[in-house]
Amino acid sequence: MLELRRLRLLAEFARRGSIAATAAALGYTPSAVSQQLAVLERDARVALLDRTARSAELTDAGRRLAERAEEILILVEAAETELSTQADTPSGRVVLTAFATAAVAFAPALANSLRDHPELTFVLRQTRPGDGMRQVQSGEVDIALVDDWTGKLPDQSPAALKFFHLRRDPLVLAVPAAHPMSDRRQRVDLQRLREEPWMAAPPGEPSRQAVERLLDTVGGARPVPWEFEGLHTILSLVARGIGIAAIPALALAAGDQGVAVRRIPDCALAREVYAVTRAASVRRPSVAVTLRALYTAAREVQPEPPEE
Repeated sequence: MLELRRLRLLAEFARRGSIAATAAALGYTPSAVSQQLAVLERDARVALLDRTARSAELTDAGRRLAERAEEILILVEAAETELSTQADTPSGRVVLTAFATAAVAFAPALANSLRDHPELTFVLRQTRPGDGMRQVQSGEVDIALVDDWTGKLPDQSPAALKFFHLRRDPLVLAVPAAHPMSDRRQRVDLQRLREEPWMAAPPGEPSRQAVERLLDTVGGARPVPWEFEGLHTILSLVARGIGIAAIPALALAAGDQGVAVRRIPDCALAREVYAVTRAASVRRPSVAVTLRALYTAAREVQPEPPEE
């Protein structure tokens, strides 16, 4: 009999490509993953992994079983969902992971909505960009909040995942409160701001790429003198007069004092914010009520500057 937990390990190995990455994703030690996959091989009575001293990869039989394992896990979750829908109230544990600015922005409204469901245990985790969808697909979390600057993410993702659009998050200008551009009577002129000390995320980060595209519209700017991980860190430094920044509006939900925020004229740069879950779990009461709470949170968060 093939054990479900070991099939999940095999499916995760097929996605991650290594014992170490599988162990890190699921919270096991590499030796534990290796041992459990060896047990699965004995149960299957066929070699599933081709091991060398330094690596391991799936055999043809391993790839076929990994594909079947994905199908089996989806069917099991669908069965669990059907059973849970018989419950009158949402209960159990639901785990949501989110990129940092969304976690800060949505947490108050989520807590307010979900406290009406005392039998539901809610867990909110922060994750690095790109990890949320993998964690949903592997079953580590139930829902992920993800951002997309390309407009193509839902179309390029596995069919087993379901996307729910929550909001559009435009790029806005953040300057110190004492900066001349904080005066709303002054029109934002990026050409005048080219020589300012700009702050941004490190190269390769989606928000950094958006800033570079923005500045390219006015011929580019001098090299960014300050690079920082975390939009909240950048905002706190803007408040201290260190420099200026272009950031997604959702980052303003933290409410940093000493920062003036302006809309950027004729700027269409924005990211889309989605909730992602496995299609098989959408009807689970705990997931469904959390998705509704996310819609409420997305409506209640109003970090964008007023119209000018």
